Amino acid sequence: MEKLKKIFLGVTGGIAAYKMPDFIRLLKKEGADVHVAMTKNAELFVAPTALSVVSENRVLTANWSRQDDPFDHLNITKDADVALIAPATANFIAKMAHGIADDLLSTSVLALACPVYVAPAMNPRMLHNPSVVENLRILESRGVRVIPPESGAMACGDEGEGRLPTLETLRDVVLAAAMRIRDFTGKRIIVTAGPTEEPIDPVRCITNRSSGKMGFAIARAAVARGARVTLIHGPVAIPPPAGMESIAVRTAGEMLEALQSRFDACDMLVMAAAVSDYRAAAPALKKIKKKDAPLTLELVQSPDVLEIFGKKKGRRVIIGFAAETDDLENNAREKMRRKNLDLICANDISRADIGFGGAYNELVIIPRGREPLHTGRVTKEALAHIVLDEALKAGATAIAAPGEMK
Repeated sequence: MEKLKKIFLGVTGGIAAYKMPDFIRLLKKEGADVHVAMTKNAELFVAPTALSVVSENRVLTANWSRQDDPFDHLNITKDADVALIAPATANFIAKMAHGIADDLLSTSVLALACPVYVAPAMNPRMLHNPSVVENLRILESRGVRVIPPESGAMACGDEGEGRLPTLETLRDVVLAAAMRIRDFTGKRIIVTAGPTEEPIDPVRCITNRSSGKMGFAIARAAVARGARVTLIHGPVAIPPPAGMESIAVRTAGEMLEALQSRFDACDMLVMAAAVSDYRAAAPALKKIKKKDAPLTLELVQSPDVLEIFGKKKGRRVIIGFAAETDDLENNAREKMRRKNLDLICANDISRADIGFGGAYNELVIIPRGREPLHTGRVTKEALAHIVLDEALKAGATAIAAPGEMK
């Protein structure tokens, strides 16, 4: 009989804590073994007894004297497959970011040796406070996965980003992480991410709106699944994930150069970067001064990085992305054919609720020789694993470029 997946759930003092009994029920229906620890403030919103009844396990509280064993804070984390802090308050996020262990839950978190997720839930003004933003950045840089909050009406009457994601979203993310095996162990994967910049003069450049979040999520997911990852990224405002080789580039030419020296040794290339299609024919060495007369800028094509490596792919799996505003599937299929890809991930950039810069995305994943997969709107973290799942399937039927040895 398959061993139950052990879920560690940390509940902190946000109003959304009242939803946790229903969340635990969802996990239990899927056969999970849920163990709960909670802060003192969380008890203002949900009773420990309620969590104990639905989880069918003892609940650890802030009152150490109620514990049966002085090592309960360690025992509860032992052999956990995945941990989730939900709702995660600004105060508890700060504790995690700075290693503070002043109650049972924060002490237990320091002992976790499994993937850790946090689901922030708070007023929009609090969520966007620079200290909270920085603390979340610190956690992400250490490998903690942040499940982005949703937008909507808050309990206080405000509107905006800060609501706890739906319980179904949390369930899907947690169970996917708990069930995940290290199925990429031994594989060498290159992931490209973010935009490139092509200089016009020392001040101005040609670029695009890519944030790098999708590529970074794929790189993190691949590391979690056992891969050796090289991340090649353009100029981005977010720190690269830990646990991998990270190479910063600026232009399409620099990205091409970084790939050329590493491609032969890789098993898979995931081109999530938005590489500039055009560059200035003759970038100015000095700043171009503003004049009354119109400025004419001559552009030439940048190297087509994806097509170059598609032509010499061998048995490597190559995955491309297609950002489209119309005729999504047909345009993506043509790009896949032209660049000899095994898989292409197409998204509709005309939509305001997904894509560039956001926490969510929605893809049509088109594999060679199989029906497309429509992912629906999900977090980029969850989407990264879906892409890797499809990449594994594509690996079994990877086709060499025309003229190459198969």
